[in-house]
Amino acid sequence: MTEDVKKQLLLNADLPKGSKKPLRKSRSLKKAGSGRTQKKAKQSETVATPPTTVPAQVKAPEFDVEVAQDVVFKPNPGPQTDFLSSSEREVLYGGSAGGGKSYAMLADPLHGLNHPNFSGLLVRHTTEELRELIQKSQELYPRAVPGIKWSERKSQWISPRGGRLWMSYLDKDMDVTRYQGQAFNWIGFDELTQWPTPFAWDYMRSRLRSASSMELGLYMRATTNPGGSGHSWVKKMFIDPAKYGEAFWATNIETGEEIKYPAGHSKAGQSLFKRRFIPASLFDNPYLAESGDYEAMLLSLPEHQRKQLLEGNWDVNEGAAFPEWNRSIHVVEPFKIPSSWTKFRACDYGYGSYTGVVWIAVSPSEQLVVYRELYCSKVTATDLADMILDAEAEDGTIRYGVLDSSLWHKRGDTGPSLAEQMNMKGCRWRPSDRSRGSRVAGKNEMHRRLQVDEYTDEPRLVFFANCTNTIAQLPSIPLDKRNPEDVDTNAEDHLYDALRYGIMTRPRSSLWDYNPATQRSGFQASDPSFGY
Repeated sequence: MTEDVKKQLLLNADLPKGSKKPLRKSRSLKKAGSGRTQKKAKQSETVATPPTTVPAQVKAPEFDVEVAQDVVFKPNPGPQTDFLSSSEREVLYGGSAGGGKSYAMLADPLHGLNHPNFSGLLVRHTTEELRELIQKSQELYPRAVPGIKWSERKSQWISPRGGRLWMSYLDKDMDVTRYQGQAFNWIGFDELTQWPTPFAWDYMRSRLRSASSMELGLYMRATTNPGGSGHSWVKKMFIDPAKYGEAFWATNIETGEEIKYPAGHSKAGQSLFKRRFIPASLFDNPYLAESGDYEAMLLSLPEHQRKQLLEGNWDVNEGAAFPEWNRSIHVVEPFKIPSSWTKFRACDYGYGSYTGVVWIAVSPSEQLVVYRELYCSKVTATDLADMILDAEAEDGTIRYGVLDSSLWHKRGDTGPSLAEQMNMKGCRWRPSDRSRGSRVAGKNEMHRRLQVDEYTDEPRLVFFANCTNTIAQLPSIPLDKRNPEDVDTNAEDHLYDALRYGIMTRPRSSLWDYNPATQRSGFQASDPSFGY
């Protein structure tokens, strides 16, 4: 028996029966158990300590870089960008065909379409013309405003946040009643000259209202080309009052006067709102201009259509009496007239209709410069004399004035004629030539004056840009259908007649110029008071 076995037997003999001596490793287990207890105690102490608050970190959403850089619509530099960034109440974007007007019109309401209170209306003249606009919007809007929905039944776009854009038609004047009681903060007319009168435009302005106007603004927008049944009133409203691209206070298209708050209003005398015309050109749209195909098509059109659709010329009308007119060369910026230049005036008077007065200066090169106009109605002869004298008070010497000769006629009265009343006020006149054939001769002289002189390379007749009524009327006067050698006398021709009287007086600028104050040649008043 080995020593190890003996030791084991001795140990077992000392223990009571049924008991078992614990193994040595149990001591190590007990120590290990006590260590876990200590750890639990430490953990409980840790739990008892108030936790430190760590702010939540927002994780940026994952996105595709290429998709994020995909530009849905980018306006062309120049007029299209100006249109989309304009702040005036009423803006017309028009001119030549192919300038990107329709896409600009569709893009403009996007600035507020995702606002819950946005309410917009975009109209065309007929439902057939509306279809193309809707098709283009279905290509653009779902990409520009994710989640936007098109309602075919309502013909309306509804953005995820509740903004609405109604696309509809407005054919006849009575169709405006479809929008009675409606309120919009954005209204657009595509191809404005298709409406023959301003009735629809003026009425829809009354629908321009919103409780969120301070935030969203109130805007009316239009696009169009020159021509069409509404060419004349659109031209008076947006083209004639100011230079292209310049904002101006809204005017009454009948009187040309600024529209202002009435007397008794808290803002009495203040102008209401601004308008602006932004011209468009085919060459502003590189997507159509680069190939040259569309330009070639426009070049093939008849002259007046080519000038309207390719050049965006608003001064061209079919059957116009003066096709030589070109705003770019016949309209100049105002400048100070030298005191040495000969100055005179001419007038076509009317009380019930209109009175037109033009002031003309003669340059050393014999060019006539129309530097001022006066256009008014329901003004008596004596009051007109006062207005004329006030206007020319700082002009220096006015060499002479020529007035419609019919104002010297006495029609059964015994008192002084209208011309005599003006002469007695100190506003001196001599009678115009209204003899047989004078109208045709005056028209021919107007053609000659509008032509470019081959020696000076300048037209023989120019107008200051502030003569807005003359600039509007002259290119719009039509020919007389019964007598193509004369203009249509039923047209608005008062300033034309005054100008015709003036240019037929043989105005010259030289040392030998006619001066009725000192020379006896030509017409001379027999009576110094009454001027005849």
